[in-house]
Amino acid sequence: MGFFDKFLKADEDTSKTPKKSIDWLEVKKVNDVETILETSKRQTAIVFKHSTRCPVSRMALNRFEAEADFDNSQVAFFFLDLIQYREVSNLIAEKFQVTHQSPQIIILQNQKIIGHFSHHEIQAEVVADLIN
Repeated sequence: MGFFDKFLKADEDTSKTPKKSIDWLEVKKVNDVETILETSKRQTAIVFKHSTRCPVSRMALNRFEAEADFDNSQVAFFFLDLIQYREVSNLIAEKFQVTHQSPQIIILQNQKIIGHFSHHEIQAEVVADLIN
């Protein structure tokens, strides 16, 4: 086995491992903010505010999705394209009293913010520790 074969073999092995996926619910309307709050009464609600123009935001999103191992029956994931839906993003900042950041994750339980993270702080393990 050659030097590069080791890396190619490792890639093959990981591609056969099924990854858990996140079932994102898109946030597009002002009314969706109420849906987030209502959902947080039944299960943890996680809002990912993403900037489609920012490579740091893309990197944070990719890393979070790759590392995420959440029970989708316990956690609801909401995705906001804050460039396209700026009005909704502003409402979230105002209603949740969390300073706008991009990228940003906001975690709610029982209609209360239990944590929020931005940029390099967005890590699936940190979020999992917070909600468990």
